[in-house]
Amino acid sequence: MGDAIPPHPGTRTGVSAVPSLKNRALERFPGTTDGIDRAIFLPLDGKKALWGERNSMSDKCITKVLIVGGGTAGWMTAAALSETLKGLALDIRLVESEAIGTVGVGESTIPHIRHFNTRLGINEADFLSRTQATFKLGIEFRDWGRLGDSYIHPFGAYGADPAAHEVELFHHLWTRAGAPESLEAWSLPVAMARRERFTHPSTDPASPLSGFSYAYQFDASLYAAYLRRYSEARGVVRTEGRIADVALHGETGFVTHVTLESGERIDADLVIDCSGFRGLVIEQAMKTGYHDWTRWLPCDRAVALPCEHGGLFPPATRATALKAGWAWRIPLQHRVGNGHVYCSAFLDDDAAETALMDQLEGAALAPPNRLRFLTGKRKLQWNRNCVAIGLSSGFLEPLESTSIHLIQAAIGYLLDLFPTGDWDPADAAEFNQTMDMEYERIRDFLVLHYHATTRDDSEFWNHCRTMTIPDSLAWKMELFRERGVVAAYEHGVFLHPSWVAVYVGQHVTPRRWDPRLDDLDPAAVRADLEGQRRRIAGLAERQPRHADVLGAARAAVMAEARA
Repeated sequence: MGDAIPPHPGTRTGVSAVPSLKNRALERFPGTTDGIDRAIFLPLDGKKALWGERNSMSDKCITKVLIVGGGTAGWMTAAALSETLKGLALDIRLVESEAIGTVGVGESTIPHIRHFNTRLGINEADFLSRTQATFKLGIEFRDWGRLGDSYIHPFGAYGADPAAHEVELFHHLWTRAGAPESLEAWSLPVAMARRERFTHPSTDPASPLSGFSYAYQFDASLYAAYLRRYSEARGVVRTEGRIADVALHGETGFVTHVTLESGERIDADLVIDCSGFRGLVIEQAMKTGYHDWTRWLPCDRAVALPCEHGGLFPPATRATALKAGWAWRIPLQHRVGNGHVYCSAFLDDDAAETALMDQLEGAALAPPNRLRFLTGKRKLQWNRNCVAIGLSSGFLEPLESTSIHLIQAAIGYLLDLFPTGDWDPADAAEFNQTMDMEYERIRDFLVLHYHATTRDDSEFWNHCRTMTIPDSLAWKMELFRERGVVAAYEHGVFLHPSWVAVYVGQHVTPRRWDPRLDDLDPAAVRADLEGQRRRIAGLAERQPRHADVLGAARAAVMAEARA
């Protein structure tokens, strides 16, 4: 198809259209969305001024916020609202029931979570200690493109000196040199993860340690408990109980109040539904509807359980493709989180559990937890005066650790568009459009993992390899195959290095390189790349072991407690 490939709406395709890495903010790996930067990361005084200005134009104000459900989504929302909007006349109340419980298996994140914690003023060492967290430099994918494969999607750019060239050009240089070995040999975060090493990125843009970022792997239940203490200290009122009824206004359809099984009535101006898959308010009461994406992401069940450590302690999550799905491995300080995501049309529950048990590296620490889900999203995530956040808004399997990111994104956009009592429909429309875009772009990235495969060893993989994919993804894949260009969006969670990692890692290879490299001598390029590879390997070897960095953080917390 060559240069005849048309640009897809909302994308930038020219390599030169994207600023060089040296002009990027250091913390944008693997890509942060401008919406989050504007919202949850807007300086607190600016957010209060913005919200106050909007309310000063209205005779009505939002004064009562009800969060339905706790867990990670509920307590992240409570923490962000109570801190970001502190000092305003807001009554924030959260209702949850210990009898219902939470899913609590979303233990792996992407770098955005660090910004969330920082804006809340959370100390990293204290957070690591209280949530049994570990560091994360990327995700290892085994057996996805074909059996025997292993590649890591890193949180950072490729090359020994990312600031010295445009990030979009490195894989073109690698292709021009004849792809001398795996692309990941030129990734510092991959080199550290493979060696179980970790260090914090440098804030000096001239440092070779400045071109990567990191995330966390933590116990989601402990994180929710941590944020509960944080939120209650800032005035959030928690009510234990189950909601028996959701009352809707007869004319507007707005939620007016909820009634607990105890008979207590709780009035609300704004309701935030964090009730999980069931969508107690957004779906059961408001009948919002759901977009089903199982034709592209057919896995519909999971089984999860923790086990004892088996000795491996890399700063990375692992996703291993199995016969009818995939298994995750998430190393925490006190245990390893394990799970098997699978398609019930190709594998029964007992066989799925057996396959998971075969993956364990140590003794199981709890009975298996079985989950059922429907991949997709609500038709509206903001419906009238109800905003769905977390699993109540939709579900995308945790293959790329985006579940907590979607919670964070929704919180950020809600704060950016926080309503007045006049309920301007433009706020909900903008929120829904932006969250739809977040979901759809992550969906395409996940579908890529399943579709870009040569595996034919099971009916499941034959289905995934031959299925019709979304047009938006088909266009991206053809653009990369033909010209090595990654379609870049103004907003989106995964930027250039992330797409390159999965394309190349799963054998979607470009037919040609950027024409600006035509005059380069391939032998000279290979020599330069070999020098960079050696520098990266040597730099990785000199970094401290991941376990030692965590031990130092624990020691610092203990020393501070004794002081």
